[in-house]
Amino acid sequence: MYYLRADAYLIDPQVMALTSYQAIGLGVGGIALGFAIYEGLLRSPIANKPLPLSLCLIVIGALFCYGFTQVFSGRGAFIHMGALIGTIMVTNVWIKIIPGQRQMVAQVSAGEPVDPAPGLEAKKRSVHNNYLTLPVIFLMISNHYPMIYQHSHSWLILCALIGLSAWIRHYFNLKHQGVQKPSIIVSGAAGLLLLAVFLSWSNANRPVQVQDQNNNELNAEQGHVMAIIQQRCTTCHSRMPTDDTFTAAPGGVNLDTWQDVDRWKARIVERSFVSQDMPFLNKTQMTYGERQLLDQHLSN
Repeated sequence: MYYLRADAYLIDPQVMALTSYQAIGLGVGGIALGFAIYEGLLRSPIANKPLPLSLCLIVIGALFCYGFTQVFSGRGAFIHMGALIGTIMVTNVWIKIIPGQRQMVAQVSAGEPVDPAPGLEAKKRSVHNNYLTLPVIFLMISNHYPMIYQHSHSWLILCALIGLSAWIRHYFNLKHQGVQKPSIIVSGAAGLLLLAVFLSWSNANRPVQVQDQNNNELNAEQGHVMAIIQQRCTTCHSRMPTDDTFTAAPGGVNLDTWQDVDRWKARIVERSFVSQDMPFLNKTQMTYGERQLLDQHLSN
């Protein structure tokens, strides 16, 4: 979906003006680069030094969080970070964990001395996968939380959520070993609470910068469409929503400018005219005539 409709889901002109092919190339290239760096580290001498390796992976992960948010839409950045982590986890299983186990089983079955190296390598990568489980689950569902991926500091929030979820996972790992450390789960929960407070406060006070043509420069047809959008839709679908329920635009769909409307026009027609399930519960009382007009002008 993100590559087939890159213009809508992956590209945000307010972040970086890209063509669909450029965005797809950056996405695939970023995932490939991240995987290559991870593999390079795991095959280097630093792989046998847990603390330096962990610090390197944390720094590199933060750089990718930042980099993705500087070129893609919020939801596109989050899903690509999830794809990068997921790629690492899957390849860990297929190129090291399963082959290592098979080699050890074959050696035992043949009565040969067991080479511990493949098993140790498999264990190392299995531990990485274990700690990445909660972060990747969050990233899989992150598109349901626009207040996170649309935030002006989304990359920091992404780093914090990955770190906190891995920290909470550490508590359960220790628990399974018979070690109880409630301070870990308490500090993790406190971190999530502080993050939620930060999101609530900063979303209410965030500056908004919109770079687009002035609405006064629109032609008559575009002006008519924008009038309907501004009256019926932008209470929720705005960079600064005024609705009493939504504090961030649902689905990351902002309709403040004609550039925004043109970007999302297919979805506007689908939801306002075809299914007629937007506005939500028709809270702003969009008329059928207005729905027809949106279909007429935006379906072309």
